[in-house]
Amino acid sequence: MTDADFALMFNILKQIQADLGDVKHRLTSVETRLTHMETTIAGMRRDLAHMYGDVVETHTRIDHLTARVDRIERRLEIGDAPH
Repeated sequence: MTDADFALMFNILKQIQADLGDVKHRLTSVETRLTHMETTIAGMRRDLAHMYGDVVETHTRIDHLTARVDRIERRLEIGDAPH
């Protein structure tokens, strides 16, 4: 192998090594962004679960209030026909 061939191969390998370093850097960046997205999604799921709990609690309160109003209407013999 001549010195020119060796130099050419060396330069090609250096370029491959530089490209690989760039790929590793970009991959690290993508992994970081993915981690942030996963954290955000986990937070959104947690918030959604809390919101669902609030909706259930609100429905329960409305059901209790409806039952109370129905009892009051029956006692006073007012309101619409029984449900």
